[in-house]
Amino acid sequence: MSVDTPVQPTRPVARRGRVNGLAAVVAVAAVLGLAALVGAALTSSAGQLVDDAAMNAVTASNTTELTLLSGLGRVSLGAILAVAIGCVVIAVLRRRFALAVGAIAIIGGSNVTTQVLKDVLDRPNLGLGVHNSLPSGHTTVVVSAVAALLLVLPAVMRPLMAVIGAAAIGLTGLSTVVAGWHRPADVIAALLVVLAWTGAVSAVVGGRRGSWLLSSVAAFLGAASSVVMLVVLGVRPEHSWQDVVLAIGVLGVVALATSIAVALLTLVTPARD
Repeated sequence: MSVDTPVQPTRPVARRGRVNGLAAVVAVAAVLGLAALVGAALTSSAGQLVDDAAMNAVTASNTTELTLLSGLGRVSLGAILAVAIGCVVIAVLRRRFALAVGAIAIIGGSNVTTQVLKDVLDRPNLGLGVHNSLPSGHTTVVVSAVAALLLVLPAVMRPLMAVIGAAAIGLTGLSTVVAGWHRPADVIAALLVVLAWTGAVSAVVGGRRGSWLLSSVAAFLGAASSVVMLVVLGVRPEHSWQDVVLAIGVLGVVALATSIAVALLTLVTPARD
């Protein structure tokens, strides 16, 4: 006669590797980072000087600029509404109704926050103009779309979404800098706004953490590819060696910030296959 071996209870997966605490930490860190960036880029004379010099260090021919402006023209209210509807459809088909609400919260909250900040933040007159353009609205639209899609898509698709998303964000953010619409700090501020909202939503929705390493590598490759594409299109530094160094710094810093932001988005977004 055989004796059944008692099955030892296993710890529930839901209790291991939850995103809630990490997502909350990322949200708070993003808010603090945004506050620090506002202080440095807007209220500091050195910050304004560096930010303006960085924007002016990269240039493009008229043909290249028209190409970039054509791409930026596709980043519209209609486009983000289409993404929002698509996110809801995906979430409903997967029967993840909380994710549908979360995606709308990320897109709506991020874009409303950006527009409010653009209106309420002051840029003191320190000799470089008083018009505040922080955060970048175009960049916020694209980053919030990527964040919402990362939330509703199956975890297995995250590396693909990370590489495509980072490339799209990098192209959009750097194009606004090349076109003279935004300074680099505006682009980074948009990344922080969406990170804050995504972290807050993920902390509320909850769930287990997914794999982040492959998605992080994919995000880095996507951001790097955006720089390569801009160079191929004809984006160049101004003529002096100082501008060459500064232009390389601008492209590198924005691309690195983009890759880190997308990696963090994949890290804090709950994984549900």
